[in-house]
Amino acid sequence: MDVRTAIDPTVPPSGTGCVECEATGGWWFHLRRCARCGHVGCCDSSPSRHARQHAAETGHPVIRSYEPGETWFWDFTREEPLQGPDLAPPEHRPRDQAAPGPRGRVPADWLDQLH
Repeated sequence: MDVRTAIDPTVPPSGTGCVECEATGGWWFHLRRCARCGHVGCCDSSPSRHARQHAAETGHPVIRSYEPGETWFWDFTREEPLQGPDLAPPEHRPRDQAAPGPRGRVPADWLDQLH
């Protein structure tokens, strides 16, 4: 997919947490947002790496950080950062949402489980 068509700035994020972790009771370290469809998944350091899995399954190679204060994009196809436009709000997870998160599901040994 051409990177120019890999980003749709009009699509809002799918929610405030990783879609798959929320469905399975999992947890995440940081969140990433698909720049094409808005899917929110967990980062490569998280135990399940759902953002990368989403990119592989859908052919949507570009993500953007979904963390407060971060606006960087990443292209999984090229494994490199890239520039991108502002995306539809919200720009990041809620500031009062814990990272790692979600609160209450992060194990005590979470640091040992990061990739």
